Amino acid sequence: MSYQLTSAVLGLILASIILWLIRRDHLHSRHALWWLLVAVAIMLLGMFPYLIDIIALQLGISYPPTLLFILGISMVLLKVLSIDLHHSQLERKVRRLTQRLAILEGENAHMSHHYMQDDETDSSH
Repeated sequence: MSYQLTSAVLGLILASIILWLIRRDHLHSRHALWWLLVAVAIMLLGMFPYLIDIIALQLGISYPPTLLFILGISMVLLKVLSIDLHHSQLERKVRRLTQRLAILEGENAHMSHHYMQDDETDSSH
C-alpha cells in the first residue's frame, strides 16, 4: 500500500471516528470542526502530496517536508491556545456560579431562620 493511500485511509478513519464521537455526544461540535479539518488535511495531503512541494516553494522553503513540521507544530500550538482560552472561560463561569450559589444559600439560610422564628412566635400565642 502506498503512503498516499495510507494517508487517505487514515484521514477517512479519523473523520469516521470524529463523526461517531459527535453522534454519541462525546465530542462537542466546537471541537469536532477542528478535528474534521485535520482529517481533511491528512486526506488531501495524502492523496495530493505534491501540494506540499508547491506550497513550500511559494513560501520559500527549500526542503518541503519541513513545511509539514511547521504546520503540525503551529496547529498544535493553536489547539493548546484554544484549549487554554476555553479552560479560562470555564473557570470564570464556575467561580461566578459558586459565588451565586453562596449568595442563594445565605439568603435561604436567612429565610429559613426567619421562618422558624415566625413559627415559634405563632405557636407560643
